[in-house]
Amino acid sequence: MRVVGVDVSRTVAEIAYLEHGRVHPGGRVGVERCSLERFAKGLLRPTDHVVLEATGNTAAIAETLKPFVSRVVVANPLQVRLIAEARIKTDKIDAAVLAQLYASGFLPEVWIADERTQALRRQVARRSQIVRQRTRLKNEIHSVLATHLIPRCPATDLFGKKGRAWLSEQPLPLDERVGIEQRLHELDRLAEDLVVIDRALGTEVLQDPNLKRLLTITGVNSTIAIGLLAAIGEISRFASPQKLVSYFGLNPRVRQSGEQPAQHGRITKIGRSHARAMLVEAAWAAAKAPGPLRSFFLRIRGRRGMQIAAVATARKLATIVWYVLTEQEDFAWARPSLVAMKERHLQLQAGLPARRGQKGIAADYSVRALRDRERAMVERAERAYTRFVDRWKPHGPKRRPVGPA
Repeated sequence: MRVVGVDVSRTVAEIAYLEHGRVHPGGRVGVERCSLERFAKGLLRPTDHVVLEATGNTAAIAETLKPFVSRVVVANPLQVRLIAEARIKTDKIDAAVLAQLYASGFLPEVWIADERTQALRRQVARRSQIVRQRTRLKNEIHSVLATHLIPRCPATDLFGKKGRAWLSEQPLPLDERVGIEQRLHELDRLAEDLVVIDRALGTEVLQDPNLKRLLTITGVNSTIAIGLLAAIGEISRFASPQKLVSYFGLNPRVRQSGEQPAQHGRITKIGRSHARAMLVEAAWAAAKAPGPLRSFFLRIRGRRGMQIAAVATARKLATIVWYVLTEQEDFAWARPSLVAMKERHLQLQAGLPARRGQKGIAADYSVRALRDRERAMVERAERAYTRFVDRWKPHGPKRRPVGPA
């Protein structure tokens, strides 16, 4: 077996071959589809294993080389850097290091997502970018009002119909008024783009059973569920819930040496940051809804504060997500009528007709008696969880015995 290391830059890729324990330089190849196919047909063998680092164009390069080799491996760039840090660094050295690490079994690999998951991730990333742009424009308008001592808008939504009517009556300089009108026009255009992306995302996952299971979790709406599905891909690649928590960067840093007890620090934040932010958003929503998750949030908040409680709840949600997707079961404390309303919202997001005047899947949520009964059920679960954890007794860190046994 021959290992081919590929160090990818913006326009070219450096090649190194490792065969029979010796590394041979392989020159450079352009990072275009036609150049890569020509290189693969002329120099690669069907038994070769190709290794490259994860970059922005890794998925396309891997897809181009796959038909010509036995295996394409994508390495985690952060961990490779920690393993093979060197004072002398060139593309040739990097390509050789990739091949040597893979041949020795020390290469940290990255999962290559399938085409559907990659498309879902691209759509989620575009949606996130549009939301950030809208937030920036709204903050700029609020800043203009604060600069000219304009009081808070009496309407609930400054950018709604009543809010915009109030905004047009405020005494502002002409240039500032023109700037606000331009920002409002850009907000409307981005809102149209957001509707298009939401419809595409909703259509793609409407029939996905995993998404319907995620909607049963308290605090998780359709937007968060779609983002989690895109980030996770295949749940089977995570052997335990701790692996998924680590993938989202929600696990704490740990330092331990010698006989000293382990010291836990802040979360690592190494992983998919967008999915981590979505889990924290879901944690804040879960903290306001009745159920065991709210009791968990309140217990942590009483000892550590609100921010740490939100992160701890997000980590708990990641664990629940792993069990829900792995066991193929709904969340135990789901509220059926609320879940049906979430599913109906997803259907409308995907562009299904409104069907006004007809009884749909979310009709039960409008029945007050049924809604109150479901709420009472999860409130009982919250009280039971609170009584259960109140019996816990804190234990200090375990210390190893010093001296001969």
